[in-house]
Amino acid sequence: MSEKAYRTAIKTTSWRFFATIDTFIISYLITGSLVMASSIGVIEVFTKLFLYYVHERAWNRISFGRVMKT
Repeated sequence: MSEKAYRTAIKTTSWRFFATIDTFIISYLITGSLVMASSIGVIEVFTKLFLYYVHERAWNRISFGRVMKT
């Protein structure tokens, strides 16, 4: 069993939405600056979208922990 690339892309995008909100909130709490928190959030969206997609595709090639349904 494997995932199609578009499924991974959709999962990546939906996860990034929630994770970016989390990063924004944490950045704001640490810096106290909406501008700085927004900058950090925008930058990490692009870097982490790419990293998550690569991570998911790599795990899709590994059979560890998968069970075929009968």
